[in-house]
Amino acid sequence: KCHEPAAFCAALLNSQPMGFYAPAQLVQEARRNGVAILPPDVLVSAWDCTLEPANGALALRIGLRLVRSLPRADAERIVTARGGGPYRDIAELAQRALLSRRSMQLLAEAGALRPLSEHRHAASWLALGAEPPPGTLPLAAAAEPVVTLPRPSAAQEIMADYRRLALSTTHHPLALLRERLRGLGLSSNLELRALPDGTRVRVGGLITHLQQPGTASGVVFLSLEDETGIVNVILWPQVFASQRAPA
Repeated sequence: KCHEPAAFCAALLNSQPMGFYAPAQLVQEARRNGVAILPPDVLVSAWDCTLEPANGALALRIGLRLVRSLPRADAERIVTARGGGPYRDIAELAQRALLSRRSMQLLAEAGALRPLSEHRHAASWLALGAEPPPGTLPLAAAAEPVVTLPRPSAAQEIMADYRRLALSTTHHPLALLRERLRGLGLSSNLELRALPDGTRVRVGGLITHLQQPGTASGVVFLSLEDETGIVNVILWPQVFASQRAPA
């Protein structure tokens, strides 16, 4: 526990390397401590993750450094060119920050173009035409018919976040599956705390760590994460040997 979870999480996310925990685990823990997580945004995000006031507290703004494969030089040009005024649309962003079509697509997939488009799918479509063909004037634009694309579902938003940011700025993936998991008789990690020792349980989650230290005499350790927290699982050697395929 940290006196200021938002600042602590930002410091860890800006560290390279970040250590044992992945960005998704750091963000989920900050959220469980009441920290609001704000998505990357080309209008306000810096390279690093930063803090912003929100509802009387500090929120964590995801920095452009977490957009997977985005060159730092491109991110820095976005921030520098923003000094001349906010970007009005996706085409202007590409022109002023001298961004390639690839970088524009990375930003769109990461949800960083939200304020300049209706939604993520629309941003990806507009980013395809943001880079002018070779030999055309820098500010040349052609009128094209408006394309209406479906708004992404909550599940699609989460999956896109994980693909491009390795974390979700909205919900944990298992939050969308909780009703189905309850129907299968699975408990949440939080509910395990109220059960007496020796109770047989079924749980589900993301395996965030799986390791077999050389000094542990064959014992395997894994961390299973859901929207309520992390449960640590120990697989004794004989259990791991008999259940090796699923493990």
